[in-house]
Amino acid sequence: MARPIALESPKRDPREELRVRLQEAPVEHAEAVLAGFQVLQGLHDRGVLELLRGVLGGSDKILEIVVEASKSPEAVRGIRNLLIMTKILGSVEPELLKKFAQSVPDALVGAAQEARNPLRRSQRVPFESSQVASDPQIPADAKFTSSLQNKGVR
Repeated sequence: MARPIALESPKRDPREELRVRLQEAPVEHAEAVLAGFQVLQGLHDRGVLELLRGVLGGSDKILEIVVEASKSPEAVRGIRNLLIMTKILGSVEPELLKKFAQSVPDALVGAAQEARNPLRRSQRVPFESSQVASDPQIPADAKFTSSLQNKGVR
C-alpha cells in the first residue's frame, strides 16, 4: 500500500505580509506618497487637521447638540420646508428659472425707483382693475410682480 506524501505548507503570517508590502510601497507609489504628504502638510498648515481632531474628540457632544436643536418645532418645520422647496425647485424648468433670475435685478431697480418717485399716469403698470392702477399707494411687491410679468416671467 502506498504511503501518503506529507505536505507541510509554511504558516502564513499576515503581519509579515503587510510589513513587506509596506516596505515596497514607497518604491512602487513614490509619486502618490509624496503628493499625499503635500496634501497632509497643507491641511496641517491651515489648521484643518486640528479641527478634524477636535470634531472627532467632541463628536458625542456635537451629536447631542444637533439632536437637541432638531427637536424644536421650528427645526422640524424648517426641515419640512426645505424638503418642499427642494421639490418645488426640482419641478421648475431651468430655462424659466434662468429668465426669472435675469429679470429680478431689473425688476428690483424698477420697483425701487417707482417707490421713490410718484408715477405719472402714462408710466403706471397696467393692472386688471383700473382702481388699483390709479391708486398711488400700490405696494412695492405688486409693482415688482407686475414688472416681472411685463418681462415675460409668468
